[in-house]
Amino acid sequence: MGIREFPNGSARGKAATLGMRRSPDVSPRRLSDISPQLRQLKYLVVDEAIKEDLKWSRSVEDLTSASVGLTSIEERILRITGYYGYQPWAASYKRDERSRESPAPAEAQMQAGAEGSGRVNRCCWKCSVTQLKKIFWGVAVVLGVCSSWSGSTQLAKLTFKKFDAPFTLTWFATNWNFLFFPLYYLGHVFKSTEKQSPKQRYRECCRFFGDNGLTLKVFFTKAAPFGVLWTLTNYLYLHAIKKINTTDVSVLFCCNKAFVFLLSWIVLRDRFMGVRIVAAIFAIAGIVMMTYADGFHSHSVIGIALVVGSASMSALYKVLFKLLLGSAKFGEAALFLSVLAAFNVLFITCIPVILYFTKVEYWSSFDIVPWGNLCGFSILLLTFNILLNFGIAITYPTLISLGIVLSVPVNAVVDHYTSEIVFNSVRVIAIIIIGLGFLLLLLPEEWDVWVIKLLTRLKVRKKEEIPEGNGDIASGLPNKSRRTRPSMSSFAH
Repeated sequence: MGIREFPNGSARGKAATLGMRRSPDVSPRRLSDISPQLRQLKYLVVDEAIKEDLKWSRSVEDLTSASVGLTSIEERILRITGYYGYQPWAASYKRDERSRESPAPAEAQMQAGAEGSGRVNRCCWKCSVTQLKKIFWGVAVVLGVCSSWSGSTQLAKLTFKKFDAPFTLTWFATNWNFLFFPLYYLGHVFKSTEKQSPKQRYRECCRFFGDNGLTLKVFFTKAAPFGVLWTLTNYLYLHAIKKINTTDVSVLFCCNKAFVFLLSWIVLRDRFMGVRIVAAIFAIAGIVMMTYADGFHSHSVIGIALVVGSASMSALYKVLFKLLLGSAKFGEAALFLSVLAAFNVLFITCIPVILYFTKVEYWSSFDIVPWGNLCGFSILLLTFNILLNFGIAITYPTLISLGIVLSVPVNAVVDHYTSEIVFNSVRVIAIIIIGLGFLLLLLPEEWDVWVIKLLTRLKVRKKEEIPEGNGDIASGLPNKSRRTRPSMSSFAH
């Protein structure tokens, strides 16, 4: 019963039936002793009609099931035949195996749980401490970026009262970029365990320019264009400070973030994001409203155009850097900025000299030059660039960008007490719109996915809370009916 024979194998089926009967006197010691029976097993098929009746039978289950932990044909045959007392389904066998494998399962589980909880607690503690450190350094970097950027803007405005030479000031401040690589090397010496000589570190950072390093061809093809863009960005920004107030200059320069997105979308084929298009529209609308706030006077229109040009040059600098050079490490970025200073000295020095002798930017004597303001402006601008380029190592990039936005209210407060700026409703709305657009550009690329996940979790929690409340109400109804029934029966009696 329960074993079906093939049509042309009746003899084989009978032999197999006899072979499966184990003699109590004869017990084979090797699998080769029952090899004829093993060869005959392949002709045995369990009848489908009796599976339901024998589903609790261990022999049939072990014969037809492949998901009970069978590791080899030998183990399968031993389970069927039961030789050598190999019966893993027996309770005694399971207890013996468990006792052999784990003599103290409760203690092992407790120890494993304690170790797991300890590791989780340590990991959580490390993560929380790391995040707190990043947030702390982020606040410090934000304050540094805000104070250095607004301070350099205000100091440049103060310098032009005595020294009307924006291009010369740009050239003088750019020369301070020589300090980038020496300052980076000092940080490398104090922080790195494997210290290198300045020459070795220089050669390693020169790989950023190519396999041949910083050659003359690389200098003119990769460094010179960025040196020109750097000079134009700073010169247009400083020249705009002469025309309009520092609040308008600082808020309009925040539009460079929108220009970076537009150029990256067109040139670099970056991912299209609707929210960033909205931010770019906000930036353009803010520029138009800022121009309308002053009544479209020629003086203010020129100043606004200069700031927009400065923001455009800054965006072009960033996009071309990513397109031609890619991403740079800290040492490579420091060397690149020092190379820009070298280009400034070698090829830009002639322009301030020409402007001086043509009396475009003329000063009568070197004694009246406010060297303190020039050096202060250069130090603040150098600090701003250091925090902007190297602050990513200690905090989040978004926090660094917030420092530029916070410089706008700082400049507004200073202008309110030092100049005759009028904060009418149009100017205030323009500042808010540009600031909002800048903040929208700081959103990560997958912000919409995060928002959808958050809304989904909130919906799930609400659905879980509603059945619990209904359960409480429903559980209260029978109690109330039970209380009312005795009173009704007593009233009937």
